[in-house]
Amino acid sequence: MIGSQSLLLNDAALAQLQDIHKPVYVLDWLRRLEHFLPLAPKADIKTCQKQLIEQLLHTIQSGPGVPARNCLARCMASLFVVGDTIDLFETVNKCNDILKSRDDSPSSTAVKLASVASLGEMYQNLGRMMGRSYEETVQILSRTFRNFESQSRIETMQAFEKICAGMDTAASTSHKDMYKIARTGLADRVMAVRTAAAKCLRIMTSSAPFLYTTELESLTSTCLRALDGADYDARIAVADLLGCVIASTQLPPSNRTKLTSAGNAKPMKPMSLDESLNILMTGFLRGATSFLKGDIIKGGSGVNREVRVGVTYAYISFIERMGSVWLEKHLEAFSCHILELVANPKAAASHVDSVYSRKCVNFILRRAFGRLLDEKAQFSALKVIANIILKQMNSIDFSPENAKECNQETIFNQHLLVCALQELAALFITLGTSIHHYLTDATCKLTESLFSVLIHPCQSTRLSGAWALRCLCVACPSETHKAIERCLNAFETKKSSPEAVAGYSVALAAILGAVRYMPLGVPYATGKIVFNTAEELLRTANQNSRLSVQKSSAGWLLIGAIMTLGNNVVKALLPRMLLLWRNSFPKSTKDLESEKARGDAFTWQVTLEGRAGALSSIHSFLLHCPDLVTDEIITRLLVPIESALAMMTNLSATLKTYGQPLKASAAGLRYRLYQTLVLIKPASFERSFTHMLRFVIWELTLNDNAANTTTSLFSRVCQSHSIFNSLVSDHMSIEEQLHPIGAAGFGAIEHDPCSLYMDINEEFTVPLPLPLGVSVIDASIELFGKLYPHISSKHRQQLIEHFLECLKVTKYARKDAVLVNMFCAFLCAMKAIRKINTGGSDLNSKGYGTEELKLIAQQLVLNTLGHPSALIRCAGAEVIGRIAQAVADSKFTSEMTQFCSDRLKASREVASRTGHSLALGCLHRYLGGMDSSRHQHASVSILLNLAQDLSSPETQMWALHSLALIADTGGPLFRSYVEPSLSLLLKLVMTVPLSSVDLRQATGKMMAALITGFGPELQVGADKEVERIKKSFETGCSLLSQEEEHPLVQNEAVTCFQRLHLFGTVNFVVVIPVLFRSIKCTNLALRRTAIDCFRQLTQRDTEIVCQHMDKLCAKTEDSVYAEYGISGTLFLMMDKESDPTLRKGIMDTLSSVMSASILNDELLQRSIALCKSILTADSGADGTVEELNDEIDDDVEEFRIGGEEHGNGLSNVKNYSRWTSRVFAAECVRKILITSQHITIKTGAELLRHLSDLIRMSFMGATSNSDPLRLEGLLNLETVIDRFAHLKDPDFPTASILEQFQAQVSAALRPAFSTETDPYVKATACRVCSAWICGNSQGGEDLRRVHTLMVSALENIRAKPTLPDYNEKANTLEKLAILKAWAQVFTTAVENGLRSGESLSEILKSDVKTKNHLLELVKPQLQILSPYWLSALRDRGLIELPTEFAPQLPRDGGAFFSNDTKDVVRPFYEDSWASILFASAIVLSTMPEILVLSEPMEKQNEVNIERFHLIFGLSMEALCKPAFSEPLESVEKYLKSLWALFCSHWPRDLITQEINLGIELCCVLHRQLVTRSAIKVQSLVIEVLKLVIEGMRENSNKISEELKPCIDEREIETFDEDEGLVPGKSPVLSILEVIFCLLIQKVPILNSNISGFHSTPTGSNDENDELVAEVVKCLEMLPDICSDSAAIEIQPTILYLSTCILGESRPNNSLRSAVLQCFRKMATHRLNSNPLWEKYLLSTLAKLLDLAKTGGGDENNCGGNHCRVDLLSAIEIFIRESPPHLIRIPEVFYPAVNLYQQAIRYSDDESVRIKSVNLVCEIFEKSDRSVSIPFIHALAPRILEFLYSEEARHVETKAQLELTLECIRAIQILVQIVDTPEKRVQMLTLIVPVLITFLDYTYASNSPQSKLLYEFSLQKLMKIGPQYPQEFRALMSQSVDMRTKLETAIKNSRTLSNKQAELDANSTNNTPSIPLVRSIKLKTDFSNFS
Repeated sequence: MIGSQSLLLNDAALAQLQDIHKPVYVLDWLRRLEHFLPLAPKADIKTCQKQLIEQLLHTIQSGPGVPARNCLARCMASLFVVGDTIDLFETVNKCNDILKSRDDSPSSTAVKLASVASLGEMYQNLGRMMGRSYEETVQILSRTFRNFESQSRIETMQAFEKICAGMDTAASTSHKDMYKIARTGLADRVMAVRTAAAKCLRIMTSSAPFLYTTELESLTSTCLRALDGADYDARIAVADLLGCVIASTQLPPSNRTKLTSAGNAKPMKPMSLDESLNILMTGFLRGATSFLKGDIIKGGSGVNREVRVGVTYAYISFIERMGSVWLEKHLEAFSCHILELVANPKAAASHVDSVYSRKCVNFILRRAFGRLLDEKAQFSALKVIANIILKQMNSIDFSPENAKECNQETIFNQHLLVCALQELAALFITLGTSIHHYLTDATCKLTESLFSVLIHPCQSTRLSGAWALRCLCVACPSETHKAIERCLNAFETKKSSPEAVAGYSVALAAILGAVRYMPLGVPYATGKIVFNTAEELLRTANQNSRLSVQKSSAGWLLIGAIMTLGNNVVKALLPRMLLLWRNSFPKSTKDLESEKARGDAFTWQVTLEGRAGALSSIHSFLLHCPDLVTDEIITRLLVPIESALAMMTNLSATLKTYGQPLKASAAGLRYRLYQTLVLIKPASFERSFTHMLRFVIWELTLNDNAANTTTSLFSRVCQSHSIFNSLVSDHMSIEEQLHPIGAAGFGAIEHDPCSLYMDINEEFTVPLPLPLGVSVIDASIELFGKLYPHISSKHRQQLIEHFLECLKVTKYARKDAVLVNMFCAFLCAMKAIRKINTGGSDLNSKGYGTEELKLIAQQLVLNTLGHPSALIRCAGAEVIGRIAQAVADSKFTSEMTQFCSDRLKASREVASRTGHSLALGCLHRYLGGMDSSRHQHASVSILLNLAQDLSSPETQMWALHSLALIADTGGPLFRSYVEPSLSLLLKLVMTVPLSSVDLRQATGKMMAALITGFGPELQVGADKEVERIKKSFETGCSLLSQEEEHPLVQNEAVTCFQRLHLFGTVNFVVVIPVLFRSIKCTNLALRRTAIDCFRQLTQRDTEIVCQHMDKLCAKTEDSVYAEYGISGTLFLMMDKESDPTLRKGIMDTLSSVMSASILNDELLQRSIALCKSILTADSGADGTVEELNDEIDDDVEEFRIGGEEHGNGLSNVKNYSRWTSRVFAAECVRKILITSQHITIKTGAELLRHLSDLIRMSFMGATSNSDPLRLEGLLNLETVIDRFAHLKDPDFPTASILEQFQAQVSAALRPAFSTETDPYVKATACRVCSAWICGNSQGGEDLRRVHTLMVSALENIRAKPTLPDYNEKANTLEKLAILKAWAQVFTTAVENGLRSGESLSEILKSDVKTKNHLLELVKPQLQILSPYWLSALRDRGLIELPTEFAPQLPRDGGAFFSNDTKDVVRPFYEDSWASILFASAIVLSTMPEILVLSEPMEKQNEVNIERFHLIFGLSMEALCKPAFSEPLESVEKYLKSLWALFCSHWPRDLITQEINLGIELCCVLHRQLVTRSAIKVQSLVIEVLKLVIEGMRENSNKISEELKPCIDEREIETFDEDEGLVPGKSPVLSILEVIFCLLIQKVPILNSNISGFHSTPTGSNDENDELVAEVVKCLEMLPDICSDSAAIEIQPTILYLSTCILGESRPNNSLRSAVLQCFRKMATHRLNSNPLWEKYLLSTLAKLLDLAKTGGGDENNCGGNHCRVDLLSAIEIFIRESPPHLIRIPEVFYPAVNLYQQAIRYSDDESVRIKSVNLVCEIFEKSDRSVSIPFIHALAPRILEFLYSEEARHVETKAQLELTLECIRAIQILVQIVDTPEKRVQMLTLIVPVLITFLDYTYASNSPQSKLLYEFSLQKLMKIGPQYPQEFRALMSQSVDMRTKLETAIKNSRTLSNKQAELDANSTNNTPSIPLVRSIKLKTDFSNFS
């Protein structure tokens, strides 16, 4: 609980503080009080309320600073809201008394400001509870308003605003008084007062109807006058007021229509829409002059630009208040009205005015149509604008006799058409491919309206129409080829019309420029056709003078546009282009001189423009085809370039002769030349430096330019430009026209037709090239920067002298323009020098010199640091810093620093102080912290003093900016200045007025710099001083981020928060509300920064951010996606934002949130629900879903119509998400699907619900009209299938969970297979089809729908060879996607069969209808598919050929590609050929006959062999690629292809017959094992290797059969016959290399013996053991494919590897069996009688005996007892199978006997003893008698000894019983193997007594195991008796005791049998109804069969 004492100010503690710290302490108390007051219990507040009021009033009397004042006001109002209001009026009276004071001192002013702020907050929060006290407050403030200083006037306006907001109509008696004061405020010279007054009146509008009725004319006039001279903030506020007032005339605030200024006055007649809009039109056209009287067309001058821009904002405000529904209803009227603005002559009094007016109109249309309208309404806007365009074009009379009459109207109407066309273009880009079905709509006439304007008489209209066509083609690529053909046809049909030639040429150029944005492009031949057309235009240009200019310009424009088509197109045309360029200029000096003597002004104009066009095409070539620009090409290009330079040098006389008409053409030629030279290395034209410098300096110094033109590059090259131009706003596109630099905002499409095919900034919707004069200066500056580092010292000296001379003779504004141009040029040059230096060269070593740079700084720049223009001061300071960086001389740096310091100390002028302080900052910035550290103390001391100069806020602002530069570069070196700087900043934050935005913004920049430098210490923390500084940073950031702060100041505060979070953590309770408020701000810069901060926070603290945002969004009731927290807010924001940077930040933030949701189930559910609500809300713009009504069954209806059970009601909201947001939502869903494990682990109904939502989202995307959304929907569907195909239906466990969605899936796929579908979409749909079929292979009938689609696609390959609307690569993409899909289905079917245990040949030759449903779908198409698959593989081989084999390519290309598109289609083949390869290998291996049906019989075998080599070669080539260049999945498919290929006999015969192929294959397999560690790859390698070995064995057997009648089998040599095991020539040795490479990775002992090789096995232990078992099988087969000599050579290796594997093996039956089988094969081999063979057999046996004796070797490697058992088993095999004489060797025999004796007698493990006895049995029974008898003699006594022991009788466990039984079996074997009755009697004498000993019935009844032993012994005795009757009878007669025991045992056995029979009978009688359970259970249940 919050105590009352914690709310009060601690006066005692405050008294102990120093005066300097008291304001901070009070501020902390106020902030704490503001936070806790709403949370405190009312009882606690009551106890201390009176004291709190007193303390707050006392704080008011102390005159608090700005933040404390506002915080105090909020606390005062909050106190009365949550507490009692008893003292309310007394408090108000005290505040009013303060205002009555006549004391105007600064201290008294601060008290009054605090009082006004407190009153305003109380009126706003308490409202009518304040009674009529407002009247006194308004009177006091009204009386003293004119005498107030600016800050008081601002507070007064804000107080009035809060009174109107809180009191509403209750304060109507004072509205007039407040209105009068506010009107006065609108005319105030202080812009902040105007802003506050406008905001006050805007709030008053909702409660004062007289503002939009009786006072409407007066108020609008006042607003228009207020716009004149207003700054940005004032302009926005006044425009908002004006728009609000006009909107109120149409949509009055609720319940206000009956109120008037006088209570009994009659209500006024409502104003019509036309009248309201005409008020704004008048302001737009005439400005602040009187209106509503007289004709607006007559009289007056052009309107002020500031007023026009303000009225533009007012239009936006008006539309936003009226809303999207109103706009849709009045779409046509509004569009006509807005477009008529620019058609009025008043709006286009000059070219400049017309451009600016067009920008304003386009801004209105873009904000209205682009932001307010949803996609459905935007389609309506398309129709409206298209009709307006057609109407305007139909009104033009193109007949020559009427041309003069309509000329004036046409000139003005051109601007209307330009605006309409540019908005149409923007709508095309916004709507994307969704417009496709509108293009075919006869009522819309979109294309007709666009092509109609291409013959308009005005150039700007034609260019805008061309741009709209380009945007149409970008949005809907399928229309591109049709548009190009239409333009080409127009050149034939309308070639006599200059307008048509010009119009269709620019349209064609624009469309060609758009091709690079289309993934599928246009047909390759288009470039050649267009070039032929351009060449024809140039050739015929001189035939008709009326068309000369148009044809020449059109020809070069088209050639320049062709360059954008890329290297493949241009390369073929380059020789012809070079010839054209060379012939366009004089070939020699003589031709140039003769040219000057002839021609008139028109001829020269045609010549100059033609050559400028040629240079523009060269520039386009250099820009767009850099890969083709070689040294040779540069040399050839320099010929026309140098000719152009020579012509320019001699052009001055011609210009003097013909005057002004040629100036523009000459300037255009120079511009194109500068542009071109910038892209060429300066060393190439070094001999032309002198002439080029002359022209460049001529441009910079404005020698031939009457206007004071400045460059537009200033903001780009001068990084300190942000000091006085930090505006980043949504309104920048029209605010630029108010900018004084470089004709900013004056860009227009008609200034440069080449911009139509150039790339433009994504921030703009239309190209806006600057005027020619500015563009020439910009290009010359860039060229100067490139040339300067390479010119000689002499020329640099002359350069300086020339600049100095020019500055002396120029004055005033012209001199300023020259300085700006000059400084920008120097900055470009310094950057170039810096780039050269950092590239490894040294300035001095290259001869650049530094003295000239020092002279530039000293003679040209230093004197400008005190210039009156802030722009020039900023540029001068930047140049000083850049020169110091380039010179890198400490002496020069010291001189510059000292000079600036001295000037700062001496001068008191603001201009001088600001310039020199910034120069100090730039010196430190560009020199870096270490280089400038020696000057840091002096610089910082001076700048800190300047920052405290209260008399000059401007000086403070520049000083703080410089300090920020020093702090940024100083880093840790600035540590000692952090505390004084921070103290200064906090002081400024608390004292500087809110209206001083620039100073407060500089304070924020400085604080951000301090946080960056101090950041590492903040990260470490744990120090009181650090914690104190951190708290100060947080306090400063919080104060700067208050809501009343200017957005630019809040922007810096958010940056500070972001940096604090970077170095530690932040208070999320403070930061998140600030960010939430910031992303809703109208300022673009603040929104960008807030989103950047959100992105950073969500990357590390996503859950915390989401929690805080959930609470904030829950309070926002009007938000569409409020329930989804930050994700919903950001998606809603993304729908409204058009700024690319901001949108990218939003997407990144959303990606972070979605990624975090993967780990949190709750966040995951919400993320999916949000994406679902976005994707499944049908905006009505898509028609595809509705078109499917007749085709989709009822199962799909739930996916099209969102029922209540599936939605949350948000789908009914009017503002649906745009297609771009829906695409991103689909991408998020796919990322979640791929990465999240939470979705697939759901069960039951929850799983079905999830899956239903995912399918629905995918369906809605896949059936959209937007191709990107369709693509994402299909990709999502594919991902869903991949993730869920393996899951079973909870209700039907035998069925796949996806089967119930088959109707929805097929319906989602069906639209993608229509004829007009984009090939990328169709290719993706094919992938989805294959995934669906492969993932649902349970039943064939369920897949028929999707299968039918794939069959139709396959038919399209046969019926439609090409796609005429796209590039040839589209045809390749589509066909390969179809073939890949079929291949995947086919291979999946085969793999399913293999998993069921069938062989490859059985799968394809079996009854597929009952066994393999997938194969049933594919097999009918195999005859069609197989040739296509092989053609695709052949194409793949062709495109992968090295360049030196290019001449061998077929002239017509491959089956699916042309030679022109060879390079661009390579990715398509990369993606698809692996699956096709696998499928082709299967078909060729198992069904080669279907591939040769069309071949003659005698060639069929030859053709198949050729195809074998194709598949084999491609697979080998792919496997030989660099490691990891191929994905693992593809490598597996390559290996599977080889496996499938060798599964048949005839491919194995081929590989066996060509030994080199087999060796090469083994090398490739070895390489895969070395580079790939995946267990799947290793398994496939061994599978292929086994088939190779099998082929060799088959070949050996075949040879053996053929030669068997002739020679002995032992003398047959199969492989390695002559040369033996020679590396590189022996296939057996190659196979061994592959095997050994794998074994050293899998067997640790082999790995450890090889130095430097360490490999970690992949896969599970069982998988590795199975793999090693297969390797051992390969080893076993090797001797069969070798000659005898080779077999003897490899035998030691095989035995050694097998022994190592056995010693290292785990308890795996397959591996043990494989090794033992290998040993058996080696022991029984036909060469086992060979001495060498015997030698290594003996060595192996000795090694095994040694391993068994030592316990299996290394205890860590040996697996324990199972390893010992394996060794005993191996030894038994060698004893039993090896030649007997080897075993009889004492060194072998006795260790073996001892080994088994030890195992039988002393082993602790019963299993070892059991296995040992079992192996001894095998030795006794199956070995050679010469071997077995010694073992019997040695081991039989030990076994008998055990049987006679008590251990054998007392069996407790199953293992003991099994051991005893095995021992009995061993003795029984001895009985069987004796061959004489005498010996048999002796053996029976051994076994019978043992068995009778086990017939102790008393003991047998004690345990189940003993009972089993009893029964076994009895049965054995019962068998021995009949089997050996005489011997048994003789034995029994010798011992009465044994006979008695046997008889007793037989009697007991019979008794037990009778009792059991009786029990069974009784059981049967008692339960007759229970059927007996049979041991054999039928698989089919016949219980219900009838």
